[in-house]
Amino acid sequence: MTSEREAPAVKLRTVHATRYVTPLREGGSLPAIVEADDAGMYVLKFRGAGQGPKVLVAEVIVGELARTAGLAMPEIVLIELDADLARTEPDPEIQQLIRASAGLNLAFDYLPGSVTFDPSADQPDALLASSIVWLDAYTSNVDRTPRNANMLMWHRKLWLIDHGAALYFHHAWGDGADRSAKSGPPSPRTAAEPCRLWSTATWSSSTPRYRTMVRTHNAASDSSRSTSERAKRCTSRLREAVRTTQPTRRR
Repeated sequence: MTSEREAPAVKLRTVHATRYVTPLREGGSLPAIVEADDAGMYVLKFRGAGQGPKVLVAEVIVGELARTAGLAMPEIVLIELDADLARTEPDPEIQQLIRASAGLNLAFDYLPGSVTFDPSADQPDALLASSIVWLDAYTSNVDRTPRNANMLMWHRKLWLIDHGAALYFHHAWGDGADRSAKSGPPSPRTAAEPCRLWSTATWSSSTPRYRTMVRTHNAASDSSRSTSERAKRCTSRLREAVRTTQPTRRR
């Protein structure tokens, strides 16, 4: 009998696409909104897209890590795609993409009415902000930036999306062996980049935890110091932000 708690196994539902609704002209993978046999609407990520299936692997791993960590993520499902759905799509490029992706693909629960996260309008607290930064650092996610936040606001809640660029080192595993040691960690400049995401937010509070997040950004963008030193200061400030926002537990 061990004292360690085993994490519950992640089980993804499988649905079948019944109708191709519309393409989402965002990103290089041309995701699409589809309807499935459970009457639900999903954002379909094609296995046959140019980015390859490893992007979908990263989506599952990082998405479920985020959910386990308590961050809001749309439900991830496996979705069966029939090549015959290409016949109703007039765009030849999308027809080819559907046929190339026939079979099992990945999809996310569609959040109707959601809007792109705007830091000038939405103000997540410092603990949530620092938790997202830590997730991106832990999973080597280089695709969450001020210009491309990959976050949505839905029902006044912040939702994370698009983690296909995370775990980028696994694209170099030609034979399936673990080559992370050769790939190495992200550069200090890349590691410090997520800290800049929250710099444009207008914090409505002057409490220490908000000031800590502002100092975090200043540490990352201070041009008078080397990139390595900025990354170290950013990490230190984020640790402080998490520590000061944790509730005190009663014994």
